[in-house]
Amino acid sequence: MKTNTLDFDAQALRDRILDLAMRGKLVPQDPNDEPASVLLEKIKAEKAELVKEKKIKKSKPLPEITDDEKPFDIPDSWEWVRLGDVFDITSSKRVMKKEWKDSGIPFYRAREIVSIKRNRPLKDPIYIDKKTYSEKIKVSGKPRKNDILLTGVGTLGIPYIVPKDKEFYFKDGNIIWLKNFGKVNSNFISYYVQSPYMLKMINNGRGTTVATLTIIRSEKLLVPLPPLSEQSRIAAKIAQLFALLRKVESSTQQYAELQTLLKSKVLDLAMRGKLVKQDPNDEPASELLKKIKAEKAELIKEKKIKESKPLPPITDEEKPFDIPDSWEWVRLGDLTAPVEYAMADGPFGSNLKKTDYTLDPEVRIIQLSNIGENGWKDQNVKYTTFEHLKSIQRSEVFPGNIVIAKMMPAGRAIIVPNKDKKYVLSSDAVKFIPDTHIYKDFLIYAINSNTYRDQVNEKLQGTTRPRTSLKKLKNFLIPLPPFDEQKRIVTKTFDLFNMIG
Repeated sequence: MKTNTLDFDAQALRDRILDLAMRGKLVPQDPNDEPASVLLEKIKAEKAELVKEKKIKKSKPLPEITDDEKPFDIPDSWEWVRLGDVFDITSSKRVMKKEWKDSGIPFYRAREIVSIKRNRPLKDPIYIDKKTYSEKIKVSGKPRKNDILLTGVGTLGIPYIVPKDKEFYFKDGNIIWLKNFGKVNSNFISYYVQSPYMLKMINNGRGTTVATLTIIRSEKLLVPLPPLSEQSRIAAKIAQLFALLRKVESSTQQYAELQTLLKSKVLDLAMRGKLVKQDPNDEPASELLKKIKAEKAELIKEKKIKESKPLPPITDEEKPFDIPDSWEWVRLGDLTAPVEYAMADGPFGSNLKKTDYTLDPEVRIIQLSNIGENGWKDQNVKYTTFEHLKSIQRSEVFPGNIVIAKMMPAGRAIIVPNKDKKYVLSSDAVKFIPDTHIYKDFLIYAINSNTYRDQVNEKLQGTTRPRTSLKKLKNFLIPLPPFDEQKRIVTKTFDLFNMIG
């Protein structure tokens, strides 16, 4: 059976590896390892000595861990502990904004920690002068090698292991400082913090509008603590597996780029009439267009539809390339079905209130996140009510209709699936109901081809969120083959796409 490399989900595998690791199922236990209970006693003794020497403050006893709190079973040589049992958890002294400088000692906020962790350059870095730095560390101390810093705002719980004793300071309230007594493997804790269970714990219990991870919350977080030797083995195994995943992920991305390029080339050939041979027996596209115009004219005469404003004629300068003689250049808006609102966008945006949402599966809202590059994406599910649909009837969409995104990126199109009871557009999408004389599957390929998308991208508006409009989408050009050739193009394209993967 053929395997599609694009089915590879690196993040899901990372989560699975971390989950197995934190349950003691990634590496075997060694009966010769000193159990975690002994390690815990050493940590307690070390903390007591540091309190006695007044190097750290005595902390309040943490709550006992009940059996009900333990989320899963761990090996007998492990211990459930609270994060505050194995680290002295604190933060920095406050640095005022007026003390920020353009050069000097690096000063990190949560955003800088995230960038450093992800090997990204710092955007608009901040510094403090040597005098301020010396004053602050005299009171708080400074992070040492193998201490861990955790982001406490924004993306919570991103861990940064201090690689060596170096001069930097960080923002209180933004970053939680885990002082390591040298009794815990920092890499193990860093991986644990990124595990699905811990991330869930860190992001729960949000009591304010902006989520934060406080010192008090951090101290109470549960940690499955293995023997020290096993911590090292687990961290080494995770690092080995993650390195392998990065290699596979890199090749997957390269393969995906190649697939996209090949599919784009297929569509380009299809739109130029070079993918399948022309058949002189086919009724030319000009005749097909005459039928569409004649039927619409008759319906207008019978007052069954309103006469719409004609789209501008197509000039030779607009045509991006030559097409076969039996084809015609047309505007997308000329290919709509003779029904009211055959091409319309959603009025949602400003008039959708919280009271219009419902948890019941009534009217599915088609959002940008549902319009994938390769078809419908069944994610980010949101519904509005049947009652609200009555006030936005022009935005109702039916299975089989085509929906086109107006942004991020603009111009991509899907066919609405037959999955939900009813559908309605968000304000960032356009519906398009093609005339029955046009082969719908050909139009999807045509809209998603560079022939159409290049026109969309040429006339985008806005800088932060570039977008197109209903009016522009109607006016962009499509190369239209005879109906029978449309069907042959679709069959050939579908076969080639399957071969590409």
